[in-house]
Amino acid sequence: MGVIVITGGSRGIGASAAEHCARRGMGVILTYKNNQQAAESVVKRIEAVGGKAAALELDVADIGRFQNFRESILLTLQATWGVNTLSGLVNNAGYGLFNPLQSVTEAQFDGLLNVHLKGPFFLTQSLLPLMETDSSIVNLTSATTRVATAGVAPYAAFKGGLDVLTRYMAKEFGNRRIRVNSVSPGAIRTELGGGLNAEFETLLASQTALGRVGEPQDVGRVIAMLLGEEGRWINAQTIEVAGGYSV
Repeated sequence: MGVIVITGGSRGIGASAAEHCARRGMGVILTYKNNQQAAESVVKRIEAVGGKAAALELDVADIGRFQNFRESILLTLQATWGVNTLSGLVNNAGYGLFNPLQSVTEAQFDGLLNVHLKGPFFLTQSLLPLMETDSSIVNLTSATTRVATAGVAPYAAFKGGLDVLTRYMAKEFGNRRIRVNSVSPGAIRTELGGGLNAEFETLLASQTALGRVGEPQDVGRVIAMLLGEEGRWINAQTIEVAGGYSV
């Protein structure tokens, strides 16, 4: 089924997506920024069930290194799978920041912009020559683009920009039959933004129709679906995976 790249694949939603994709027969190249040990642990779990995976270092905010990263991707594709192309890309890497609008600094604003919008834009541009016909790109956005949550304005704004960018990518890449969709998680039990304490989790669960917060695998399996055969006629969509958050 080809080889995919998942940024931020060492933990949380990215790690879950990597494992679900591997179970479907996809080769997986996952990236990490600092925690190589966690990334290698995901690789080992995939290999333990008969899959193939590799982990590469990448800071999605460091656009000047994307050309070197593409060369590393090519070397890894050839050495591990004997191919030169990708069948999928998941722009997942990110981080959260809770700060009211009036106290957000320019450095905090730029950091979130670079990781959540500028990075995915230019990484996709860099890897596009490696993408096969009929491949799939999935951008991770957020339910905060639909439901305003005080304290996360820059994060939500850039995720909203990524939702718009998703549709433009789908339009412009359509002549190569490359599908582009975004997945918009609600509250998920991950380390993003410092994780959830019990009080906050109870509040979020009470605002969700299914009565709980999500788990990484709830989102990971949807990403795998969009990359696989079931998603071949889904394009230019934002799919909220949130259990019915604030409906």
